[in-house]
Amino acid sequence: MDTLLQSKTFISNTNKTKLLTNNYKQGIKILHELITQLNSCDTFYFSIAFINKSGLAVIKQALIDLKDKGIRGKIITSTYLGFNHPNVFKELLMFDNIEVRIFENEQIGFHPKGYIFKHNNNFDIIVGSSNLTQSALSTNQEWNIKIKANICDDIVTEIIDEFNMQWFHSIPLTKSWISEYEKIYVPKIAIPTIKHQNIQPNLMQQEALASLKALRNDYKDKALLISATGTGKTYLSAFDVKNVDPKRMLFVVHRENIACDAMNTFKNLIMNHTFGIFTGSNKDIDSDYIFSTIQTIHKQKYRETFKPDTFDYIIIDEVHRAGANSYQELINYFKPKFLLGMSATPERTDNFDIYKMFDYNIAYEIRLQQAMEYDLLCPFHYYGISDISINGISIDDKTSFNNLVTSIRINHIIDKINLYGHSGNKVRGLIFCSRKDEAIELSNLFNQRGYHTVALTGDDSETKRQKAIDKLENDTLDYIFTVDIFNEGIDIPKVNQIIMLRPTQSAIIFVQQLGRGLRKNISKDYVVIIDFIGNYEKNFLIPIALSGNYTYNKDNLRRFVNEGSLLLPGASTINFDLISKKKIYESIDQAKFNDLKIIRDSYQELKYKLGKIPNLSDFDKYNSIDPLRIFQNKSLGSYHKFLSKYEKEYSIKFTPLQEKYLEYVSNKFAVGKRIHELLTIKLCIE
Repeated sequence: MDTLLQSKTFISNTNKTKLLTNNYKQGIKILHELITQLNSCDTFYFSIAFINKSGLAVIKQALIDLKDKGIRGKIITSTYLGFNHPNVFKELLMFDNIEVRIFENEQIGFHPKGYIFKHNNNFDIIVGSSNLTQSALSTNQEWNIKIKANICDDIVTEIIDEFNMQWFHSIPLTKSWISEYEKIYVPKIAIPTIKHQNIQPNLMQQEALASLKALRNDYKDKALLISATGTGKTYLSAFDVKNVDPKRMLFVVHRENIACDAMNTFKNLIMNHTFGIFTGSNKDIDSDYIFSTIQTIHKQKYRETFKPDTFDYIIIDEVHRAGANSYQELINYFKPKFLLGMSATPERTDNFDIYKMFDYNIAYEIRLQQAMEYDLLCPFHYYGISDISINGISIDDKTSFNNLVTSIRINHIIDKINLYGHSGNKVRGLIFCSRKDEAIELSNLFNQRGYHTVALTGDDSETKRQKAIDKLENDTLDYIFTVDIFNEGIDIPKVNQIIMLRPTQSAIIFVQQLGRGLRKNISKDYVVIIDFIGNYEKNFLIPIALSGNYTYNKDNLRRFVNEGSLLLPGASTINFDLISKKKIYESIDQAKFNDLKIIRDSYQELKYKLGKIPNLSDFDKYNSIDPLRIFQNKSLGSYHKFLSKYEKEYSIKFTPLQEKYLEYVSNKFAVGKRIHELLTIKLCIE
């Protein structure tokens, strides 16, 4: 090791070579370098042994953009070890600007990983360990060397000669070749994970269980759990119930099928208690642990079947709904020893303070970003693409029904869902629409095109919904068209494609809908999210929702649109086509983030969470609105003035001159662009 370190003193430090690895915390992903090169090259040449669909998914938007710009490339790959699936070759054929050849030689293994990008007379060449897969480009431990060289450099000549030799000994990729390959291809059989009775909590669950125990040791009798969809809230609650071992327990949900699923989860972990369902169709009152719908248990005649202290432990799922009268009646009647509320999205728009209901005892909080970092969710590849224009006018918030269901739009949607694809051999998709008649008509039109789809709305029965879900899971249905009813509380693990055909009006609902595809399942390696973006007023909510950044800082949002894949943990990616990217930039530019309503809503949500007037530092600590939005509002100018106007609990008074000084400091110094001034002021104060 000493010799290796000492050798550094003899190596010239130039910018011609660079080590590429994966470490998103340090702002490093091999994928980001690949996308950057593709977006700026004149042409490219890949020699890659192994390519899978996930690898194509993460660079697909860049390849589409190259096709639109008329930039050509060449790819050499192989059938070595039977790794490359026939569907990969089919996807490669979709790009008529890319020539693809297959290196076939039974005596010689094909194992290179080389990426060559030409920029005028200069080359950027990446050679190393990374195949074209989502994990190799984002999360795996990989070593790749990037070389910058001129066309006259010997290394360029050697690499291009080697590429040309491989190209000469390879055969062109054609439809007929794929047909023959399909006949001999032996798919890799995924080995299902064997479920043992001794199921252990994941890292998130371990931390949350420790927090719940600490709260009870501190004599707290209620707690709120905030946990992203797919992270195992129900199992977590079952682990905690197993640890506490209450004599009687009540688990409250909003739909019967969820009650049954939750009961089965508890049965997997707990053996020494009896279980029952208490719903409109079942009235089990004697079991130790009862799983009930709120629609049934809140009614006076049913809740009074039990004494107020019957249940030692009560769990309320999707507890952000608790502002409704039905939940309040339930909560006010029962007196458990411990109450646990669970939600992925506690932020509300109905002014109900869910945090106060739980005495501000947040047992644990894991949002989408952290859940991805813990590898608790299936990777997603988001594609924001432009919707069609009708008579030169882009789809917007006011587009008529007739224009939403034209054959031109149907063709556009089908072209894009085929282009961006899905993980696995069979699509299992959810399509979110903006209105009921649109969902119903689009489903009919898709069925006329040979798809098997169904439309579900809030008017449909629980039985009809469950049948559709079962068909989707069992491969007899391609798509479910819906309007909002699948935003939460539904578990369809095999969903591998989500299509959004509606404007984003709420970051909360956006994350809920995206979350329908994030449950891990052996049938998929990733989920594709296709968002058809029109001239919608609130397009700026898309980067807010995807990033989880609620500061309303325009520079941060623009950066995320441009570099989202680099900023996300894990293998997930964010992609926008050129037109939709322009629309989102325009939406960000036009957005009035200093608007008083945005400021008041953000303030109120943070106050709910803390149970007190937030300090300025709390806005940063809890990822709330950037205080600059308050300072730069013309009617405010300072946090003090905002509180004086809109916070009844705030009673601090300043003289008019003091308020002017405070406003000056807030606007001139809080931006922090001249650090030396801030340090000078700090020294003066001290």
